[in-house]
Amino acid sequence: MVKCIAIVLSGCGVYDGTEIHEASAVLVHLSRAGAKVQMFAPDVDQMHVVNHCEGKPTAEKRNVLQESARIARGDVSDLTKLDITAFDALVIPGGFGVAKNLCDWAVKGKEYTVQPQVEKLIKGFHGVGKPLAMCCISPVLAARALPGCEITVGQDSECERWPYAQTATTMTELGCKHVNKNVGEVHVDVKNKLVTTSAFMCNAPIHEVFDGETILI
Repeated sequence: MVKCIAIVLSGCGVYDGTEIHEASAVLVHLSRAGAKVQMFAPDVDQMHVVNHCEGKPTAEKRNVLQESARIARGDVSDLTKLDITAFDALVIPGGFGVAKNLCDWAVKGKEYTVQPQVEKLIKGFHGVGKPLAMCCISPVLAARALPGCEITVGQDSECERWPYAQTATTMTELGCKHVNKNVGEVHVDVKNKLVTTSAFMCNAPIHEVFDGETILI
């Protein structure tokens, strides 16, 4: 039976949207597995737009759904149209757009909240026992929506290879079980049917991130 997978995007570009390499890796692996994919994104303004050459915000305004269409080759739907009954699993790639447009982790840290529509979907898939897969920073969405879940965002000791290790500490403070994993590994929370991998939370070569997402999918 062909699996139908919903993918939630958060824009286009690592600093203000979905991390393009992560999204592409997910799409390649799902295509190879013969899955049917539909992409979704919220029809809202981005928190801000970042000049990716300089890494600095600009005064420009952009829409998350319209930017996500760049990754989806135009075939992307408003997140409000995602019908859980039509899909077998939910996948959310990473990128700062997750922390800026799907929740406010980027500005509020530990006191963050998940966008209501996104939280409802995560709880909805979880409530009917359908798998969830998240990579990079996106496991913070599960940490808030599914209290006490098990996740990985990589390692909990900061170094040049793991510059965002403090995220793991915060996840533990929120009551989640964080499991240290290397970039090519995943953690499976069997009880919650939640699979997570660190991806570009690690300063790793792109092929290592790609390999981790092979296992994720």
